[in-house]
Amino acid sequence: MKSQQILMLMIYTTFFCFMSTSSHQDTVTITPNHSIQYHDTLVSSAGTFEAGFFDFGNSSRQYFGIWYKSISPRTIVWVANRNAPVQNSTAVLKLTHQGDLVILDGRVWSSSNSSKIEVKPVMQLLDSGNLVVKDGESSENLLWQSFDYPGDTFLPGMKLKSDFVTGPYQYLTSWRDNEDPAEGEFSYKIDTRGFPQQVTTSGTTISYSTGPWNGYLFSGVSWDRMHRFLNFSLEFTNKGVSYGYETLKSSVLTITMLKLNPRGGTERSLWSNKKQSWDIVNTHPIDQCEYFAACGVNSICNSDDLPICECLQGFTSKFQAKWDPHDWSAGCVRRTKLSCDNGDWFKNYTGIKLPETSSSWFNRSLSLEECETLCLRNCSCTAYTNLDIRDGGSGCLLWFDGIVDMRTHTNRGQEIYIRLPFSERDQRRNKRDLNRKRLAGILVGLLALIIGLTILLWATSKSIKGMKLPKPVVKKAISWKHMMEKEEDSLPTIFDFSTIDVATNHFSNRNKLGEGGFGTVHKGTLINGQEIAVKRLSKTSRQGTEEFKNEVKLMATLQHRNLVKLLGCSIQQDEKLLIYEFMPNRSLDYFIFDTMQGKLLDWTKRLEIIEGIARGLMYLHQDSRLKIIHRDIKTSNILLDNNMIPKISDFGLARIFGGDQAEEKTNRVMGTYGYMSPEYAVHGSFSTKSDVFSFGVIVIEIISGRKNRGFRDPHHHFLNLLGHAWRLWIEERPLELIHDILDDSAALSVEILRCIQVGLLCVQQNPENRPNISSVVLMLNGEKLLPKPSQPGFYIGEDNKADTGSSKQYESCSVNEVSMSSLGAR
Repeated sequence: MKSQQILMLMIYTTFFCFMSTSSHQDTVTITPNHSIQYHDTLVSSAGTFEAGFFDFGNSSRQYFGIWYKSISPRTIVWVANRNAPVQNSTAVLKLTHQGDLVILDGRVWSSSNSSKIEVKPVMQLLDSGNLVVKDGESSENLLWQSFDYPGDTFLPGMKLKSDFVTGPYQYLTSWRDNEDPAEGEFSYKIDTRGFPQQVTTSGTTISYSTGPWNGYLFSGVSWDRMHRFLNFSLEFTNKGVSYGYETLKSSVLTITMLKLNPRGGTERSLWSNKKQSWDIVNTHPIDQCEYFAACGVNSICNSDDLPICECLQGFTSKFQAKWDPHDWSAGCVRRTKLSCDNGDWFKNYTGIKLPETSSSWFNRSLSLEECETLCLRNCSCTAYTNLDIRDGGSGCLLWFDGIVDMRTHTNRGQEIYIRLPFSERDQRRNKRDLNRKRLAGILVGLLALIIGLTILLWATSKSIKGMKLPKPVVKKAISWKHMMEKEEDSLPTIFDFSTIDVATNHFSNRNKLGEGGFGTVHKGTLINGQEIAVKRLSKTSRQGTEEFKNEVKLMATLQHRNLVKLLGCSIQQDEKLLIYEFMPNRSLDYFIFDTMQGKLLDWTKRLEIIEGIARGLMYLHQDSRLKIIHRDIKTSNILLDNNMIPKISDFGLARIFGGDQAEEKTNRVMGTYGYMSPEYAVHGSFSTKSDVFSFGVIVIEIISGRKNRGFRDPHHHFLNLLGHAWRLWIEERPLELIHDILDDSAALSVEILRCIQVGLLCVQQNPENRPNISSVVLMLNGEKLLPKPSQPGFYIGEDNKADTGSSKQYESCSVNEVSMSSLGAR
C-alpha cells in the first residue's frame, strides 16, 4: 500500500510539472492526458450537472463532488472522497491509463477499479448526474460509474442493487451532518429478506419501512403528485434485486431528487424554476405510524384515530394489567389459539399498508384462492394477500408468525387477510346480527311512526272540514302536515343489495374510484342508465352504525347546490352502502396537488370553487333547517361535478347543534390532521369556527397547490404550510405562495391576495378571532373590509418555538422473478 502511494505521488509530481497554470476552466471530457484541479470543473453536455472540488468554508477539508450547475445555493448530489477530505487546494483529480480515478494531495483516494485489459479510458459527466469512465469516448462499455457508489441522494436513472451471486449491495447513506458528508448513522436500502421491501435503518435497526413491492410501488408509499411524473420499477430475480425510477418521457422537464437527511428522514424535492427554489413535495416520516412497529406486533396503526394503536380483531393487549395507552411496544396476543384445521377463517382488512415481509414467502403464479388454501395448510401461516395488485391482482404473499408494522393507508391502500380461529367468527357474527337487528328495529319504528302520523294528520284534516276553528289552529295544522310531507319526500330510496352489486360489477377493482378509512367508493350504473357512486363501509371502518345513520339522516334532509346529493342506501347482507350522485371529476385533491391536472384549474375556476365551498358551509351553519357542524372538511371531501362545481360530501362525523348552541366537546376526536382546528385536536372542542379553520386550510392549499400536512418550509423546516404562508405574509411576500402554474399578473394579484388574507383569517389560533362563514362569503365577494390576521394555529416561529402547550400537544398526536417450491419463511 505504501509503495502504491509513493508511485501515485510520483505520477502526481510528474504531471503537476507539466500542468497548465491557467485559471478556472470547464471541460466535458477527461482523458489520462488531462486532470481537474481545484478551480476546474467537469460539465455535462446539456449543462445540467457540474463536478469539481468544493468545501464548506474550510479549506483544510476539500471534497470532489457533483452538483446541479444552475441551481443556487449549491445542491450536492454525490461526493467521491466523503470519508477522506483532501487537506489543501493543490489537490488534483486524475484518470489513470488503467481507468482508475485518483485524487492526489499527499494522500491518495482511488476508485480502485483498475481494468486488467488494455483500455482507452475516458471520463464524462452525464446529464443524469452519473460520472462515468468508459472504454473510448463513443463506447457504451462502462469501466466505472458513480451511480454504483450512492451517497445520500437518489437521482432518476440510478439503481439501488443487490447481487445475490457476487455480493455488492448498494444503498444510500446519510451525511454525518449538513456540512460533513462523511457516512452518517442512517441507511436507505432494499431489504431482501422474504419479499423485497424498502427500509431506512439506523445501524442494523429498522427505523421506517415502506412495506413490500406491489407491482406499482412499495405498499406504504403515498401516490402523491410526483408519481404522475415518475415511473418506479423493481426487478427481482433469483440473481438479485434492482430498484429505481425514471422521469416519464411524456412529462415536462422535471428536476427531482430524493435525499436521506442526517436525521434519517427522506425528502423528495422538486425544483421550481419560477421561485428558483426546491419544493419539498414528500417527506417521511410524516406521522407516528411511520415509525417501524410503532404499535407492536399484531396491531394496526391509524394516525387519524386517538389512540393511534389498536389490536387486530381476535387479539388483545399483551399486558392488559399494565397497559399504557402511549406505549404499545409489547403489542397484542391472540385471545384464542388457532385450531390449525378447517375451522380457521380469514378477516379481510382493506385500505392498509402491508406488514413488513422479512418472514414472508411468495409465489408469482398462484391465485388468491390458492393462496388462501395454501395458508390454511400451514399452521404457522398467519396472513395472505396478492403479491401484485396490477390488473385485478395476482400471485401469493404469505406471512408467518406475528404481524408487524401494519397501518391504515387511505391513499392506494391494499387488502390483507388475517387468520383467525372459528370462535372469532361466531363472536363477529353475533355482534353483527345484534347490530343489524337494532338498526332494523330503529328503521321499522321510524317507518311506523311516519305512517301513524300521516294517518293521524289525514284523519285530523277530514274531521276539521266544515268546522269553524280559530285561524291560528288551522294554519298550524296545515303547516305541520306540509312539513311531514316534505320530510317524507326527502327520505332516501332503500336499494336492494343485489341491485347495487350488479351496478358496480360486483364491486370490481375496475369500478373503484377511491378508498379511505371508511372503506371504498365504487362507480356504478343502474338499469335505467343513471351513474352512481357507492360508498361501501368496510367492516373495520371507523364510521360505524351510528355514523352511518347520522349520514343518512342528514343527507336526506339537506339540499343545496354545493352539497353532494344522497340518492339512497342499503343495509342488507351485513353491508352498509350509501348511494350518491356520481361526480365525474372526482375530488378537489386530485386536481390541486397534481401539476398536470392542476393546469385544468385556472385562477377563475379556483376562486369559484373556494366561493362554492363557502356557500355550502354557510348553508350548513345558518341557512338550513338544522345547524350542522361538518367536522371533516378537507380537499378529498370536496367533490367536483361536470362543470367543476364543488360539492361537500362525507357527513359521517357531522353534528347537529341547537339554535343557540355555540360549542360542544367530545372525548373522541375524529377527523383529519392537517385540517383540524387547534381547539378540536387538543381539547375536543368544536363549533362552526372549527369548520372555518378547515376551510381556511383548503383555501391556502388551493392557492399554493401544496398539502398542509407533510409540507415543510424550505428555509424553516419546523413550519407547516400555514406557518409558511404566515411567514410570507408578515415578510410582505405573500404572492410567493402562488402555485407555479397560476398566473400572478397584476390583474389577478389583488384577488389572490384577498383570498390569501381570507385564508389566514380563517386559520387564526384563537377561534374567536376567526370570521363566521357568512362574513367569509362577503369577504370573498369584496363586500367587506378585511382585518389584519394574527398568527395561525399550530404556528411555531423562530422566536416562538416554545409556544403554547396546544402546539406541542398537537405535534405529539400527528407526528406512504423467483418461485419457491418449499413453504417456509425466507
